[in-house]
Amino acid sequence: MRPTLIPVLFVLSAACVPGLCGNEEPPALQLGAPAETRSGFAALDDVRLLANGLLQLGQSLREFVQRTKGQINDILQKLNIFDHSFYQLSALASEIKEEGEELKKTTVVLKANNDEIKDLSFQINSKMDSILQEKSRLQNKVEGLENKLSSLSHGLVTTEQVAEINGLRDVIHTQERSIIELLNAVREQNDQINHQQTKIKILEEKLTANTLAQEIERMPESFNSEAPTLTPFLTSSSTRNPEMMNLPTDCSELFSRGERVSGVYAIRPKGSEPFMAFCDMSKDYGLTVIQRRTDGSVNFDQTWEKYENGFGYFQGEFWLGLRKIHSLATQGNSVLHVQLEDWKQVRRSIEYIFYLDGPESNYTIRLTHLSGDLPDPMSNHTGMMFSTKDRDNDNHQDLNCAHSNTGGWWFNACGDVNLNGRYFHMRPKGRSERRRGIQWKPARKASYFLKLTQISVAPPSSSLTSSETGVLL
Repeated sequence: MRPTLIPVLFVLSAACVPGLCGNEEPPALQLGAPAETRSGFAALDDVRLLANGLLQLGQSLREFVQRTKGQINDILQKLNIFDHSFYQLSALASEIKEEGEELKKTTVVLKANNDEIKDLSFQINSKMDSILQEKSRLQNKVEGLENKLSSLSHGLVTTEQVAEINGLRDVIHTQERSIIELLNAVREQNDQINHQQTKIKILEEKLTANTLAQEIERMPESFNSEAPTLTPFLTSSSTRNPEMMNLPTDCSELFSRGERVSGVYAIRPKGSEPFMAFCDMSKDYGLTVIQRRTDGSVNFDQTWEKYENGFGYFQGEFWLGLRKIHSLATQGNSVLHVQLEDWKQVRRSIEYIFYLDGPESNYTIRLTHLSGDLPDPMSNHTGMMFSTKDRDNDNHQDLNCAHSNTGGWWFNACGDVNLNGRYFHMRPKGRSERRRGIQWKPARKASYFLKLTQISVAPPSSSLTSSETGVLL
């Protein structure tokens, strides 16, 4: 009904009846001239044209309103999704914070227990000293009695003297048994102390990783730029304890002592201070892990000081440190295990007879291929010094390979191997960008786009056969 009212209104407005439109009188008719007939209404075609235009305008406005309503509904749905995601992130942050508080409380309790254990160990050591002094005194008495016995052997020995000597011998044997039992108890106590300290170290690392995870939410850029330094050499007063002197030289010796659980342990290579290391016990021997890449959570583009002392997290990605790797390699002919996995879940490994020079030679590496199912591009890197972005030791005259390719490594002339390069979750398209990533590229062959890497050290008896493949954690 509304469209029909509009032209009627326009017709009424267009019809100007003299009696209704004004007070003017009609002009007088002239004699002799014909009277003109003038219509007071608009033409019907004009009215129809105007009505169609108004109808089209109304339809366009209706469609515009419908589109606007649809866009507003989409925006409201996106806002609801954003609110839900923000709520989930808030809940996750609260859970992480609660776990951090629980870890802090547990750390405080364990530290208190550790102090008590240290006091008990000090008391046991004091008793040990007194027992050893008593043993020395008794030994002196025995020697004196033996001298008297030898002097009396030339004459007659009475029955009373023989009984006295036998009684003293029984007392000495009883004292020796007591000393042996006490020494065994002390060793067990020291083993418990060592195990407790290892647990405290692991818990502290978990607490540090948890705290860092909260910092990542707030400041992701600072996290990606600077990697935390690993626990340095254990040079505190506790290293003088007998338990520190009885530490295994590496993870393979720890495996031979019966340990079968992969984790962080204290080791002491020959001629070195003790330090913490991650032991891979997943095979039939123990591997001392010196490098691991799993998810790109740690930036490996670090300075010489970081690569020398070690950085990262034992429970995630880390580099053990050139000083510690050197102490492991100087114990004899060591085997370097390189285990790789690409993004197609294909796992391969390769082994080398391995030696590493000290800091005076910038940690020159020496390799001899042993076995494995990976191609061998590392033979071209033997005899090369270690390089970082702030210390250029490669053979390239015009470039610092560690700076252009990122990450510290034994670069030759920016070669085709760098397991400390940038971690890419997607294969880069550009060739120059791919060279900056983790790579293991044999000559004239396509490079492996790697997802997981692990480099470990073990004695020659623990080397893999060519048919075995590495299993990454």
